[in-house]
Amino acid sequence: MILSGDTKVLKLIDEYPFLNEFLIKHNPHFEALKNPVLRNTVGRVATLQMAASMGGIPLDKLIADLNTEIQRQTGSCLNVAPAEPGTLDPVKLEEMKSIIKELHDGGDFEVLKGRFAAMAKDVDPVGIAQMEQALIADGLPETEIKRLCNVHVAMFKESLDLMPPPEALPGHPVHTFILENKAVGKLIEDIRTSLPQAAVETWDRLMLVEKHYQRKEYQLFPFLEKYGFTGPSKVMWAIHDDIRAGLKKVRSAIESGDLATLQAAAPGVLQAVEDMIYKEENILFPVCLNMLSNEEWQEIRRGEAEIGYTLVEPGSLWHPGYRAEEEPVVAGGVLKMLPLDTGLLTLEQLNLMLLHLPVELSFVDENDEVRYYSGLPEKIFPRSPGVIGRKVQNCHPPKSLHMVQSILDSFKAGEKDVAEFWIEIGGKFIHIRYFAVRDVEKKYRGTLEVVQDVAGIRRLEGQKRLLD
Repeated sequence: MILSGDTKVLKLIDEYPFLNEFLIKHNPHFEALKNPVLRNTVGRVATLQMAASMGGIPLDKLIADLNTEIQRQTGSCLNVAPAEPGTLDPVKLEEMKSIIKELHDGGDFEVLKGRFAAMAKDVDPVGIAQMEQALIADGLPETEIKRLCNVHVAMFKESLDLMPPPEALPGHPVHTFILENKAVGKLIEDIRTSLPQAAVETWDRLMLVEKHYQRKEYQLFPFLEKYGFTGPSKVMWAIHDDIRAGLKKVRSAIESGDLATLQAAAPGVLQAVEDMIYKEENILFPVCLNMLSNEEWQEIRRGEAEIGYTLVEPGSLWHPGYRAEEEPVVAGGVLKMLPLDTGLLTLEQLNLMLLHLPVELSFVDENDEVRYYSGLPEKIFPRSPGVIGRKVQNCHPPKSLHMVQSILDSFKAGEKDVAEFWIEIGGKFIHIRYFAVRDVEKKYRGTLEVVQDVAGIRRLEGQKRLLD
């Protein structure tokens, strides 16, 4: 075995079991290895590079410490692969951090910029992202990083401008992000030439940048966080929120005819959107292309359509392909983890989720047999285990049987997908819904019944904010 940033944590522990305890004691971030389920799932995909980033440890130091322990326990050490491109050596990393810390302490920008340019001219976007993550790991607040984010970019600009632009085939998430940026940039030019008379419809089109930001936040950032890059994504998300607030302020000023607010707020928010485009294309996207695997990009691409796109549609030369079926996690002949379409849950977690939903669920399979009901302590309609395996037609009184059969027949024939009713009983307003359950080929697989007392929901008025 050769030790490198790509070495899988689980493979290393399987080969040298004593390293499990060593890693747990080495850094508090590795305590998850105590959990055998996490060790055998997360550890299967986690690399030493990811582990080093999560723990705020330079990769070369983590590898050296592991090799020292292997030599101590076995009498011999492993070969170490050369440093990966984009990985900063510890000395340069400390020098860069020192300059940025001086900047945050009020140091002279031009002097520090000169020192930084001389020392970091060959540092790529990955190295810059590593430096910012290391600063956060050292205790520099993310709010402070955000406060001077534009100053950082100005500091890095000379070295960033020398880097080739990120490239990807049409259809690849990065290509789509850049395509959107071009459309947004053109829209900003149009708005600037018509300020302050820019139409509401034009600002509404610019506000579609929300889809672009959401795909970063919910599709891209989670994969960065797997590699320990949590700080940069949090900083960028906070700037997204500032831009959102600025766009809403301008939109409101246009509607109310508040020309003074419009003229004061519009230039700043337009510049903020442009600055974000620069940060994405010169730092974020190159880092992501360097860090993420083709399989991870495929996962990102598969989820994009659920959020949507900004002013453009993705190309078709690059496509995500088909996802291989995940295997259930089995230990000792017992099913431990169940792979779902968008996650992996233990059976206990799945059962607890069903029990904590504010609705009663019942499921009848394609043969009209009752297969499940949620065993809540207080039920609107009585249920008992004796109903499991029983024909659903036998679970209803004769006077309502024709209605039940009509719903099932319409579902099976593909004529309907939903049927709903509501009744009032003892101060409760009971909402009853039936949903046809179909597989990916649209074949009928059963019926889901959902029952809920919505009396409290019907009484709601006004609004309640999340933090109220």
